[in-house]
Amino acid sequence: MSFSQIEYGVTDRIATITLKRPERLNAFTFTMRGELVKAFDLADDDDEVRAVVVTGAGRAFCAGADLSGGGDTFSHREPSELVDGSPRDGGGTVALRIARSLKPVIGAINGPAVGVGVTMTLPMDIRLAADTAKFGFVFARRGIVTEAASSWFLPRLVGIAQAMEWAATGRVFPASEALAGGLVSRVLPAEELLPAAYALGREIAGNTSAVSVAAIRRLMWSGLSAASPWEAHAADSRLMAELGSAPDTVEGVTAFLEKRPAEFPMKISEDLPDGVPTWPVNPYGG
Repeated sequence: MSFSQIEYGVTDRIATITLKRPERLNAFTFTMRGELVKAFDLADDDDEVRAVVVTGAGRAFCAGADLSGGGDTFSHREPSELVDGSPRDGGGTVALRIARSLKPVIGAINGPAVGVGVTMTLPMDIRLAADTAKFGFVFARRGIVTEAASSWFLPRLVGIAQAMEWAATGRVFPASEALAGGLVSRVLPAEELLPAAYALGREIAGNTSAVSVAAIRRLMWSGLSAASPWEAHAADSRLMAELGSAPDTVEGVTAFLEKRPAEFPMKISEDLPDGVPTWPVNPYGG
């Protein structure tokens, strides 16, 4: 499949999605939105892909929505953004598709990530940043509101006080503040960013069960809105019962006892347990 505003490739069982409009600082468009959704579909459908790395071409990650349309940028509504006559923001279709991913997603934020450029990273599992990166939830400075389901994701990731400080001021802040506030887990020199992201991907690909990781990812994100630890325990227990005697579990324990690397036979496409929490497929493309 060919893309015009992103690049997709797979190496060493890691899919890389690169936002690729460097001349516009990878500004977000309707075309990019659709291509990102398709790229995550490709990654989920490929059992050889064990992790996804998302980064930007050039000196930016994503400078936000393409504002070349002027003051009408946010008033335009494509038919594909309507569900039962109600609008859905374009960034949300990407964020919710990332949230549904069955593969762990690593954000390698190489430069400015502003507006949708930062909110699209919130459902990624791990965010690494270059020391040159900058972040901004700038919506209030544009007269709009936080989008891409960030009113759900951001307070859960960094706490309500930090989320409101960044969203209410709309200011752009450096990677060091993002690290202190819990938005990213590591800040690295720019030249070390992608190697660190790929090292994480290889560690996942080389040592874990794909089915286990997919199930854990869904349990973790679903657990953020569980009513109680008792509800989370019930979800954990259902999957422990389903996987307790599965081929991957037998292989994982046997390999440990035999002091050798495990070779997990199960595939997400064929063997994902029924107890894995499911999220709706977005009818508007996410």
